[in-house]
Amino acid sequence: MTTTQPVRLSAGLAVAFVDALRAEGIAVPTSSTIGYVDALTAVGIESESGVYWSGRACLITRPEDIDTYDAVFERFWLASGAGELTSSLTEEFTLAIDSDDGDDGADGEHDDTQLDAPPPIELRFSSAEILRQKDFAEWTDAELAESQRLMRQLRFVGSPRRSLRLTPAPRSGSRLDLRRTVRSALAADGEAIRQHFRRRSSRPRRLVLLLDVSGSMEPYARALIRFAHAAVAGRQRVEVFAVGTRLTRITRELARRDVDEAINRAADAVTDWSGGTRLGEGLRRFNRDWGQRGMARGAIVVILSDGWDRGDPEALGEQMQRLQRLTHRLVWVNPLKVTPGYAPLARGMAAALPFVDEFVEGHSLNALEELANIIGGAQDRRIGNTVLSQRRQEERML
Repeated sequence: MTTTQPVRLSAGLAVAFVDALRAEGIAVPTSSTIGYVDALTAVGIESESGVYWSGRACLITRPEDIDTYDAVFERFWLASGAGELTSSLTEEFTLAIDSDDGDDGADGEHDDTQLDAPPPIELRFSSAEILRQKDFAEWTDAELAESQRLMRQLRFVGSPRRSLRLTPAPRSGSRLDLRRTVRSALAADGEAIRQHFRRRSSRPRRLVLLLDVSGSMEPYARALIRFAHAAVAGRQRVEVFAVGTRLTRITRELARRDVDEAINRAADAVTDWSGGTRLGEGLRRFNRDWGQRGMARGAIVVILSDGWDRGDPEALGEQMQRLQRLTHRLVWVNPLKVTPGYAPLARGMAAALPFVDEFVEGHSLNALEELANIIGGAQDRRIGNTVLSQRRQEERML
């Protein structure tokens, strides 16, 4: 898709004016010319005062050149030739947006009136960059399909955690590996020539995604479910749950390689899709059946929800407090956070926010990239606005 728009080049007029000044003996360096081009582009050529004083400020360095400058300015800008020069510097730009669909029908068609015209200058914009900033609620079905390729590029590395397993250390570690040391000594006639050490290994932390699939999240859930599929396909130890009026584990359904098949299976498994919201009850069941049994211990838990809850906000706050004690990091992703003037006034969001380590946006691909960085530990912006959050930070510092 291409759009043609004439653009008036004030830079050409600026350079021509500088040449006229140099012809009258005024020394104008190249750096001053560049500054004048920028100034003239900013003020425009419609304002006589703006053109005059921008030239005085950028091009004249000696007081004795002011009279010559005034004469050249009146002759160049106020004469009729300046208008003719302005019209002659009109060039045609072609703004093109890259698309996967070929536009072959227009390649063979030419306008006979443009055969002698100079070739237009093309400026191409990538549709992927536009898609990264576009709100999920405004995406079309074609853009949803394109987003899967971009979401696969996200890296959900996550900060590692220390494991109980021991691994050989390349140099002196915390403890001596007696078995390997004795074995190497037997091979050297009983002489312990070399000592071997070992240390505790590390393993990636589990990532748990709790996706709100209620009616209020419908414009965003269709994109966030693809984000969850990319997370399952991109790393190990990922669990995904759908939260509506009930809690549904959909990790196995999203483990399919084909994204459309995975999403269809997940949609069939979630019987309360686009229904009501009972976040407190869903978190209570998660804590009881999964979290306290080990799934949330030391894990990174991400809740993707707008915070609208029909249940008791006190129950939600209590379950959030219990969940925070289990997790390594508790992240809340709210697509409505980007709205101008947004404040967490919903009862559910207000009750949950004091126990959240990270409160981020989730309305676009750029926001999900920031979320991936947070999961990877690249950012640490804990809100810590309660006594419990402050106490937890102090414990981690010890």
